[in-house]
Amino acid sequence: MANFTLADVRERTYKARDAWWTVLLVDPLASRLVRFTANRTNITPNQLTVGALILGLGAGACFAVAEWPYLVAGALLYHLSFTLDCMDGKIARLKGTGSVFGAWLDYIFDRVRVLACAIALMGGQYAATGNVAYVWTALAVVFLDMLRYMDALEIYKVRGQMRNKLRQLQEEAQTLEDAARHADGAAEAGGMGDELRSAAGALRPDPEADMEERVVGDDPNQQANLLMQQEFNRRFPWYARIRNALLRGRIRPHLISGIEFQMGVFIVAPLVAAAVPGAVIPVTILAAAGMLAFELVIIYKFWLSSRDYSRTVTKLERKIAEYRARFPEQVTVADRV
Repeated sequence: MANFTLADVRERTYKARDAWWTVLLVDPLASRLVRFTANRTNITPNQLTVGALILGLGAGACFAVAEWPYLVAGALLYHLSFTLDCMDGKIARLKGTGSVFGAWLDYIFDRVRVLACAIALMGGQYAATGNVAYVWTALAVVFLDMLRYMDALEIYKVRGQMRNKLRQLQEEAQTLEDAARHADGAAEAGGMGDELRSAAGALRPDPEADMEERVVGDDPNQQANLLMQQEFNRRFPWYARIRNALLRGRIRPHLISGIEFQMGVFIVAPLVAAAVPGAVIPVTILAAAGMLAFELVIIYKFWLSSRDYSRTVTKLERKIAEYRARFPEQVTVADRV
């Protein structure tokens, strides 16, 4: 059997930045369960993923009853389900047993759990009250969950394309600048340095909107790197102080993400409704409003970064065109691809 320590688990599996719900309410328990599971059992990440779905469906079954003891039990089961869901990724990172299929399975089962619990929770409330608003609330929860993850995946994909484009331009520009310096006897090339530095900065990971796969054990100097956020930082200079304060505790500034939205709907709402009947819809509305507000901030930042990106690309392409005209015989990176 393995002999992983708690420090190993934290260093290798804790994300450098994560949702505050995970950092404060899940990781302290999950890390200890991960250590025991990795050292004492042969349980695989995919088995944990399946177990998380089973617990999630159990939570849904409790929600469907709509009585206060079952609402409390459903909320507890959902939290345990999410804890297992966090454990599968941690085990995969700790043991190096992650797979493409496992990532797909985790994503699909997460969406199935949300769908089942939304139908069960709101359906149970509708059966108990006859209030059709619960039906519309179920549809809203499923739609918002889908919208959040589709938006995150699309932004991640587009940012990757932006980085690839900048990387290609930077390599080509560097090749041409080296040729210019060589032709000029190692004299300074005219004005390319700023564009290259700007492009290099734009290639850094974005800790605000990219999917976070870095763990605590990675180079900590990379945790504060930004992707094309110059304009946002100029407009909101106070934001960096708040972000850095949160990052010291591994908490990402996106305080109400899809995770907090789920927990608001499937943990907080049932617990409050167990004491205050009818509280499911108001709590769900609050959770949805918070998530949408933070999503709009991310979209705004993405819009600003796309403007920074466009300006950088325009500068690089203009300079590259100048150097190509000057050195038509120079073989560029693009020509070699």
